[in-house]
Amino acid sequence: AVSEGNGGLPKISLKSPHGSEAEIYLFGACVTSWKVPNGKDLLFVRPDAVFNGQKPISGGIPHCFPQFGPGPMQQHGFARNVNWSITDSEVTEGDPTVTLELKDDSYSRSMWDFSFQALYKVVLHSTSLSTTLKIINTDDKPFSFTSALHTYFSASIAGVSVKGLKGSKTLNKDPDPKNPLEGKEERDEVTFPGFVDCVYLGAPSELTLDNGLGDKIVISNTNWSDAVLWNPHLQMEACYKDFVCVENAKRLKQYNWVQKNLGWQSRKLNLSEANGLRTVQCGEYVVKGPFYVSANVNMCHSPMYFNLC
Repeated sequence: AVSEGNGGLPKISLKSPHGSEAEIYLFGACVTSWKVPNGKDLLFVRPDAVFNGQKPISGGIPHCFPQFGPGPMQQHGFARNVNWSITDSEVTEGDPTVTLELKDDSYSRSMWDFSFQALYKVVLHSTSLSTTLKIINTDDKPFSFTSALHTYFSASIAGVSVKGLKGSKTLNKDPDPKNPLEGKEERDEVTFPGFVDCVYLGAPSELTLDNGLGDKIVISNTNWSDAVLWNPHLQMEACYKDFVCVENAKRLKQYNWVQKNLGWQSRKLNLSEANGLRTVQCGEYVVKGPFYVSANVNMCHSPMYFNLC
């Protein structure tokens, strides 16, 4: 159902018969809320978020496309700063589903002169929220891009930790974001005692986030090559204690060329049980035909564990 959200912006509300709920704003195709049946919201929207259709929504799961971070166009690209349209909605086996679409126009071409189609599918299951982002090259020439899902998780930052990054190459943006320091992660468990803004290149296929609120989030994937950890600390004194960003990213353009008759696509998500934790596994393979890039996110809820892929 579409209704008026904050600032008068249209939002989509998905409701599962099992009690879970999700909200997605057409502006930026931003998932701003996912509540499990007990009413707990796993995502976080910053108190300084603006809902005026002019600035990106600060929180939830914003899109970074076709640029991640700073560069020749606006910060994190334009996909999070424009209106998407609804192309399909259905209920499959009780699970409400909506697909949003973004195409190139004069605004996008003023920054990135390519023809494309982006499709973003969101499915609310009884115990999970899944999303699939597909980028289709409709131009007559190849293009490259960088991308990320800038996911904000509700958290108690003093108790937050991320496991699984030991041995990864790091680009640490503290203290100088314009000249990140190269290094290697030596810790078994990354914590957030202060400002953190770090890119992990070639991140492992599984990370575990403890959000400090009694929940563990297992992040498993093989289609996003990198990970990003971010918490602004005293730069956002009003809210930094209440969230953490653990992002899936494709940072290096040379690995993101979308050429005619070739592309890569994530495999359908597979849920499995491992050591009492629900895990989500994705795959990657080369495809023929219309050339596109696809990526999935899945979050599952059980009494103590959530999953993101």
